[in-house]
Amino acid sequence: MKEENRFYERLAEKGISRRDFMKYCGVVTATMGLSSSFVPKVAEVFAAPKQRPPVVWLHFAECTGCTEGAIKSMYPWIDELVLEILDIEYHETIMAPSGRAAEDVLHRAVKKYNGKFICVVEGAVGTKYNGAYGKIAGRTFLQIARDVCPKALAVICLGTCSSYGGIQAAKPNQGGYKGVGDALGIKTVNIPGCPPNPINFVGTVVNFLLLGKLPALDELGRPLFAYGKSIHDQCPRRSHYENGEMVIEFGSKEAAMGYCLYQVGCKGPDTYNNCPTAKYNGGTNFPIQAGHPCIGCSEPNFWDTMTPFFRERG
Repeated sequence: MKEENRFYERLAEKGISRRDFMKYCGVVTATMGLSSSFVPKVAEVFAAPKQRPPVVWLHFAECTGCTEGAIKSMYPWIDELVLEILDIEYHETIMAPSGRAAEDVLHRAVKKYNGKFICVVEGAVGTKYNGAYGKIAGRTFLQIARDVCPKALAVICLGTCSSYGGIQAAKPNQGGYKGVGDALGIKTVNIPGCPPNPINFVGTVVNFLLLGKLPALDELGRPLFAYGKSIHDQCPRRSHYENGEMVIEFGSKEAAMGYCLYQVGCKGPDTYNNCPTAKYNGGTNFPIQAGHPCIGCSEPNFWDTMTPFFRERG
């Protein structure tokens, strides 16, 4: 109880009310597909965690957009909640040490928590030319991945690049870039998106802490609670065409926000994600709601198979 009270006091000092916090827990619970009865239990995971699993967060061929999207796009901010329940041992973007000191931290963490840490990975891994395209401290991404990932309790790939290769794997892919699971031949939990919605990462972590296991996955290694339905099936603009005429599948035309974007290239019918229900920036909006067609960024090889992103369909 004392620990929980201190938690709420820390939130208050940061300007986060208990009401905002419980609302956030409700969003996480709903995203995970759990009933409202789990909201107090999810709140307890944040307020009084029974364990703080160590995390080694690696960066390979990427833009750091997944980290930026994760720590700056939600309220209450993810760094004020998730970083309270995770023991971030190594994360080169947010850690103070650099150079050799940072490398020492990585090696110590992997050795100390061998088999007990969660490895979060951003970025694709180059496999051609012995992984020569991309190095950190004299080691290739491939060498680092082979050293660290097999020693982890679980590997979570954050973003399409680490999940499936992303833009680095687009043709002609001269560096042989692949997702972590494909490059190493290991099973990973994939949270794709460019960038992914941070609520899906939070839900995956909370699932592990609350239920003692990682969430159920689809055939592409994605959590079913977030990637079990196509964007089109959840979209408020959803419609289909009969004899050249648009037919709104549910609600009025106003409820459908005007018109379906399939005819201008929207990849929603072929893309699986919870963008229409979870939305981004604390549930504010998502691309289709803002009038932009889905580009299919949570699907493997979307740079090759989904382009051109804007194309009128005849």
